[in-house]
Amino acid sequence: MKRLVLCVLLLATPAFAVQPDEILPDPTLESRARAISGDIRCPVCQGESIDDSNAPISRDLRIIIRERLVAGDSDAAVVDFLVARYGEFILFNPPARGANLILWFAGPAMVLAGAGLAAITLRRRRQGVEAALSSDEEARLATLMQDHAPRP
Repeated sequence: MKRLVLCVLLLATPAFAVQPDEILPDPTLESRARAISGDIRCPVCQGESIDDSNAPISRDLRIIIRERLVAGDSDAAVVDFLVARYGEFILFNPPARGANLILWFAGPAMVLAGAGLAAITLRRRRQGVEAALSSDEEARLATLMQDHAPRP
């Protein structure tokens, strides 16, 4: 039973798509490459980083990142190269400027609007706006209550 649990746990760990032939011999450069590729979105999968994706374009992007790092580019230069080629869409965390400001502020604005609406609704419920029945309504209610009263 313990072996079964161990096997399930081992199979449940995330599987990275980085192939052994892509890994750089220098551990410092490899860790920089992993850090960069973890923040780059796969253009095909869109919900995965290129580090996790098995798509051919993700492999190409991982190789490009490693080639540029070996050539001596800084991390920012590598990211700038990818953004210039594929656009800001490939960044999981795009910079908060220009049209991206709408995306950055839309979530918090919706939360604030929802909280405001909830506060207004709760305030109205607490005030207990109950209108008194008119004499016609009271008479109608009395008639309905007599019609539906239990009979012995």
